[in-house]
Amino acid sequence: MQWRKLSREEPRNLHEQVAAEIRNAIAEGEADPGERLPPARDLAAVMGVNTNTVLRALRTLRDEGLLEFRRGRGVTVAGTVERGALVAKAHELVALAQNQGYQIEDLISIIETVSAP
Repeated sequence: MQWRKLSREEPRNLHEQVAAEIRNAIAEGEADPGERLPPARDLAAVMGVNTNTVLRALRTLRDEGLLEFRRGRGVTVAGTVERGALVAKAHELVALAQNQGYQIEDLISIIETVSAP
């Protein structure tokens, strides 16, 4: 996996950028299910952010079902490439909706009307 140094110029929060980097690695097949991620301290050093920023991103991805925390084994990829791609697109859709002034409830209503038979 190739990790890049993050941009402080980008409007997204740093933890969101870290999460996006990891999501993309999963979506691109660079991180397979069961594969162990480097320690948060190492990721932070490579990306040029604080370790707590990386930990916050890792917790977000765990809550999304993409990562699994195991005592003594570190952080491993739990999600699939397909799930990673879907989650990445969902994040893009939510960001687009928010930039257009829509609330999450509005977006849910739109999705329900699109998916209705």
